[in-house]
Amino acid sequence: MTDQQKTALAQRLAAAAPAPSGGGPADLAAALERMIGAGAARFGLRADATGPADACALAPPLARLIDHTVLKPDTTEAQIRELCAEAREYCFASVCVSPVWVPVAAAELAGTTPMVCTVIGFPHGANRTAVKAFETEQAVRDGAEEIDMVIGIALLKSERYADVEADIRAVVEAAQGRTVKVILETALLTDEEKVIACVLSQNAGADFVKTSTGFASGGASPQDVALMRRVVGDSMGVKASGGVRSAEDAYAMVEAGATRLGASAGVAILKGLTSDASY
Repeated sequence: MTDQQKTALAQRLAAAAPAPSGGGPADLAAALERMIGAGAARFGLRADATGPADACALAPPLARLIDHTVLKPDTTEAQIRELCAEAREYCFASVCVSPVWVPVAAAELAGTTPMVCTVIGFPHGANRTAVKAFETEQAVRDGAEEIDMVIGIALLKSERYADVEADIRAVVEAAQGRTVKVILETALLTDEEKVIACVLSQNAGADFVKTSTGFASGGASPQDVALMRRVVGDSMGVKASGGVRSAEDAYAMVEAGATRLGASAGVAILKGLTSDASY
């Protein structure tokens, strides 16, 4: 561990858990030096601790951008519980699961840092607006804290822009203040349609625009992320999802402007590996 790394770790520890004696980063740095000198190679902090000492405050920044995702139709309850255990261990931003698994995920993550995210109108966005709103209301009752809705793709391509905006707004209202991300399915849109979709999402009060479901012919690309970021500016988040399989992919999306990443390969990404996962 370099002197710079020790100083950075001491500062993060001081911010997360100030020393009872009032000591600051300098005292913590000295303590770290003694522990390292005695042979310590790692430092542990209870992940189930509450309050400012929550270990997730010290998690790698990349982990806090990842929505740890499993949306395959054959996903089992055991796999959902495993997903949540990984989210707790690695301090991901959220788990993203199908609506049927929201109650399980909410129970598994109660009192922890990762949130529960679910999908609405998934994967085609072809549900009627009232159905999407009801689906959102039910997800909220079940414990969802974030909503990823699929835009009305067919309506958008038919230039029924008022209907698309109303569709998004209905979900935003049904979410009752919870974060709403609008999935554009960029693989099916022209650049002009992507721009229009971003503006409609912004007008409807959504919090994020998102590239993909992971179920179309293509997923996220840095080019699409950059385009979406240019359109929404700093007023919205941009989520890259679909095909983010490695740390290299993840950093490319962040560099392009992504502020959240949807991936089933979150653990592999943090370990510096490349996954063959499709989402």
